[in-house]
Amino acid sequence: MEVVSRELGVAVATLERWRADAMSMPARERAWTAAARFEAVLATAAMDEASKNAWCRENGVFPRELEQWRTAATQALAEPEDARATPRETKADRRRIKELERELRPG
Repeated sequence: MEVVSRELGVAVATLERWRADAMSMPARERAWTAAARFEAVLATAAMDEASKNAWCRENGVFPRELEQWRTAATQALAEPEDARATPRETKADRRRIKELERELRPG
């Protein structure tokens, strides 16, 4: 905690209070990061419905939220082509970058 305190320039007591406040919130009100949501999807993927529901109760997550996270992860993995530039776009981008670099050179 001291290392974090020094790096952020925030007193240890303040960090401890913030942590205690965050941990005192019900799990439902805590923010789930994208990585934590993905971990939850992975952890529950092979579970039967009863086990999944028990996991959700323990972690303060509604089963429908877990299903939404699974759907979002599946869509993100299923559509990588849409997110990538085509070779033509890549070539055009490289050409434009060279043009911009030429303009920036003192001259």
